[in-house]
Amino acid sequence: MTFSSKIKDELSRTEINSDVAAQAEISALVRTMGYISFKGFNKIEVEFSTENAAVARRIFKLLKIAYGISTQVSVEKTNRLKKHNNYIINIENNLARKFLLDTRIADKEDFNIMAFDYGVPEELIKNDLCRRAYIKGSFMGCGSISDPEKSYHAEFVSSREEQSKGICSLLESYDIGAKVIYRKNNYVTYIKESEQISDLLALMGANKAVLDFENVRAVKETRNQINRVINCETANLDKIVDTSMRQINSIKILKKHKAIDNLPDHLRELAYLRLKHSNASLKELGEMLNPPLGKSGVNHRLRKIEEIAEDLMKHEKRGVEDEITKSNIKK
Repeated sequence: MTFSSKIKDELSRTEINSDVAAQAEISALVRTMGYISFKGFNKIEVEFSTENAAVARRIFKLLKIAYGISTQVSVEKTNRLKKHNNYIINIENNLARKFLLDTRIADKEDFNIMAFDYGVPEELIKNDLCRRAYIKGSFMGCGSISDPEKSYHAEFVSSREEQSKGICSLLESYDIGAKVIYRKNNYVTYIKESEQISDLLALMGANKAVLDFENVRAVKETRNQINRVINCETANLDKIVDTSMRQINSIKILKKHKAIDNLPDHLRELAYLRLKHSNASLKELGEMLNPPLGKSGVNHRLRKIEEIAEDLMKHEKRGVEDEITKSNIKK
């Protein structure tokens, strides 16, 4: 079972607090997953179709609580490669007409399909309870959240722009920053921030999903923090090694030219210490000196040793060049 399926299963089992909340929730479901069709002899039909058995049970229960409609749930096999059950709930004729009027999809008795309103019905979401119910119904109808182990992404997919923008506005009223994009002939209201996805789950009443999500998020953040520390320590260690090798090379140049013993006492002592303790940090070298010296002091002295070695190399190079010049003159 996917993470989204687990959430919808949990939401389907949440308590229905009132008739008006049930009405708000079912009005979201019919807008996000309902099909309205006109048949012969002026007949009309509203159909809900879902592969989630828990959502189908929820629709059945909502219709009974909000409108006293008792209908049948039929089961069909999908035509996909992996055969799944498809649960279908139908409302027909006069019940369908009343249902469309009550959910504010239709507002005229002539039922002109061009005048149907698939946006968020403001009259049905006047209080916090109903707004939360509408968001819950929208998620069960067209929402999904990716597995937090892989990525943080929540979205509501709708074929109608007014519905997608209405969901976005509702989420923003709860300080959940959602955005709308057009993708593959659909309008997608999406959320990327992990904290806001957690807020969405809490808003809908998916308390177990919130705990699961937060556990995964905590583990991932801890793992990322450990990786950052390790990477930082590795980078620092590499830097220490590179610096140490450069310093040792400079000291070896001085030793090669028998210049190390001509250094002032404080530089000579440090030079021999660095040769003996090639992997020691500046702090550790400073603690070995008598009297002890801080990091900045040790760094200053080692830089001075490197400058002396660099000058020595320049003089050596200049001497070689002079010898080559003399040789060419003689020729």
